[in-house]
Amino acid sequence: MGIQIAPSILTADFLNLSSELERIKSADLVHVDVMDNQFVTNLTIGPMVVERIVKEGPLPVDAHLMIADADRWAPQYAEMGCASVTFHAEAAIAPVKLARELRALGSKAALALRPGTDIAPYVDLLPEFDMILLMTVEPGFGGQKFLDVVLPKIERTRAAIAASGLEVRLQIDGGVSVETIERASAAGADVFVAGSAVYNAEDAAAEIATLRELARNSHRH
Repeated sequence: MGIQIAPSILTADFLNLSSELERIKSADLVHVDVMDNQFVTNLTIGPMVVERIVKEGPLPVDAHLMIADADRWAPQYAEMGCASVTFHAEAAIAPVKLARELRALGSKAALALRPGTDIAPYVDLLPEFDMILLMTVEPGFGGQKFLDVVLPKIERTRAAIAASGLEVRLQIDGGVSVETIERASAAGADVFVAGSAVYNAEDAAAEIATLRELARNSHRH
């Protein structure tokens, strides 16, 4: 399926969001973090801003919902046209029902897990999802250090996906940079959320290209 780079706008300049989105137009997706100050202790943007990014931005939107009551709120992000909607396993009461609803609304459905949440209970649910997101930091804030302790979980998840015979993407989010992306790719990840690494770079497009090449060359097939 190929490597994908999805820059997070969490560390972008929100006063100049249109130009900040243009800086990353060579990426595959734009990763938009929605936080409600309940599921995580941070508050970011909501539906109205996300909808504008969907309509005006140069890339498909990968919406990462770090919100409570995902069963209630996630479908509206599919309705507004997000290419992919990710909700947290820890915040959903009926993940299969929700995933099917998102798909019915035309969005890809993705399940996110915090670093300490085991993948094992969700392996049988893989057919219901287009992507699994494994957090490689505790969700809530950008700029955190990559947690190498998640690498074995990436390997186990990749093995489960391979055993299933399904085309399920494996995304990681948190601390992705030129120093860490090769380890994560070798473990089996194929979609990489990079925020600070891209937006703190002088040339965002060059950083995206470097990350993509490093991941491609080290990827575990």
